Amino acid sequence: MTKLPSYQTLILQPTGEHLLQVTINRPDSRNALNTQMGHDLVTVFEGVAQEPERWRCIVLTGEGEQAFCAGGDLKERDGMTNGAWHSQHLVFERMVRALLGCPVPLIAAVNGVAYGGGLEIAGACDFIYAAEHARFAMPEGKLGIIPGGGGTQTLARAVGERRAKELILSGRPFTAHQALAWGLVNACFPAANLLPAALDMARTIAANAPIAVRQAKQSIHKGLQMGLADGLAFEIEAYNRTVPTQDRREGVRAFNEKRPPRFHGR
Repeated sequence: MTKLPSYQTLILQPTGEHLLQVTINRPDSRNALNTQMGHDLVTVFEGVAQEPERWRCIVLTGEGEQAFCAGGDLKERDGMTNGAWHSQHLVFERMVRALLGCPVPLIAAVNGVAYGGGLEIAGACDFIYAAEHARFAMPEGKLGIIPGGGGTQTLARAVGERRAKELILSGRPFTAHQALAWGLVNACFPAANLLPAALDMARTIAANAPIAVRQAKQSIHKGLQMGLADGLAFEIEAYNRTVPTQDRREGVRAFNEKRPPRFHGR
């Protein structure tokens, strides 16, 4: 396998065939989001979009047990001019688009605090597993701003309009178990079990036909932004892309031969 590039704020680690773990690595600042991390995440996930067949599932987590990402790095932002702030935020906007546009399934393993931009990064993933001690918040109102990394959109889509208004307008933190009950988080685990559980799910996803998985992901995501008739039409277009693949023929053959399928993404 080609050696993966190194980054100032991220650790990239293959964790099995076609599986990638991306770890946010600024533990001294509780993995806070700075400009360099924005650039690094853009580079990684735009790269995935350019070469989607390389990986079949990605797990995104934070270094240590204290924080997934504590939000924007306010030390870096202290004293920023309006122009510098806007320039930095353009990087963060591109970062969110790269995460949301990732064609490969992306699981957030939230290992601690996910506040502000950290919650927005997690919310841009396909689904979230959380450690039982993890805490979430959208505290931007306490800083004189609003969530600007997709938070007003992804949180509302996950928990509903009324709950999202309560959480964003108050800025109050909430627990992993509350996030689970409200539909933001898919499952909670003891801290030691979080990453193994996320990687186990990643392996399950990666064992399926990768073209079919990517098409299903896009059909769900895009379809929810359409009316039902348009969503059904989009689904059929995605379905039809899987019919001529070798993987479709292999899946049927393996079922009839009573053996695990061997998918090659073709």
